[in-house]
Amino acid sequence: MLYPVYVHQQDDSAYGAIVPDLPGVHSAADELEQLPRMVQEAVELMYDGETKAPPTPSPLAVHLNQPQYQHGFWMFVDVDLSKVNTRAVRLNISLPEYLVGKIDQAAAARRMSRSAFLALAAEHELSVPV
Repeated sequence: MLYPVYVHQQDDSAYGAIVPDLPGVHSAADELEQLPRMVQEAVELMYDGETKAPPTPSPLAVHLNQPQYQHGFWMFVDVDLSKVNTRAVRLNISLPEYLVGKIDQAAAARRMSRSAFLALAAEHELSVPV
């Protein structure tokens, strides 16, 4: 999701970034090219463990005339909200009955729910290099 980010130079070399639509999300980087990655990291840290998704971005025009944003410039940062949204999503999947039985046995042995077991298995598979 594209968020407007206010950028200002903090000193002769560092750039500061503020995401007005996400209160409390501030970041900084020595190089301007590093700011999008640093903003993504700041958003992930700010919303870590939250169950509510970050708000959608406002149009840039909403922020342009605010006095605190008059001495820098604006850039848009594409924030990957899939990395910050911890809200559960219901899925409807079909699996062979024997596989569901195996999943349930493995989950019970680990004292987990079927959903927790499948999430753990998916995270494991996604972390393995292809």
